[in-house]
Amino acid sequence: MRRGARLGVDVGRARVGVARSDRDGLLAVPVETIQRASVDVVARLVELAEEHGAIEAVVGLPVSLSGGDTPSTQDARDVAALLAERIPVRLVDERLSTVTASAGMRAAGRSAKQQRSAIDQAAAVVILQHALDSERAAGRAPGELLSTGGDDAASRED
Repeated sequence: MRRGARLGVDVGRARVGVARSDRDGLLAVPVETIQRASVDVVARLVELAEEHGAIEAVVGLPVSLSGGDTPSTQDARDVAALLAERIPVRLVDERLSTVTASAGMRAAGRSAKQQRSAIDQAAAVVILQHALDSERAAGRAPGELLSTGGDDAASRED
């Protein structure tokens, strides 16, 4: 398992949820929800990465259950590509992350109305925790590493 904190990012059209891990990569915790209309998302993510000493960002790639692109897939790829110009970025499959986060919040007794303010952060936690657990189990970094310079070409790291 590589040492170093990571950021987890759940890109949504209106909001971006952010989580972080500890330096040992054991536990993901919520950080904040970025309102896309009010701030430069990439600049804020870079600030958060620097603040938490993140070695990389793990960005959830929204794909359909069959593995195909969704309307949000390109948006997530675009944000990830811009972020990759500044820090290393890994794209990971985020199928059902929001559903999982919502179910967890319901189980904890939070109503749908109460969930709205935190669901994006919770989804980012799910994405990052899955990536951390996957790396620990497989012994290799998860997902696809985006090329530096924002190139859309990604390569799977073994």
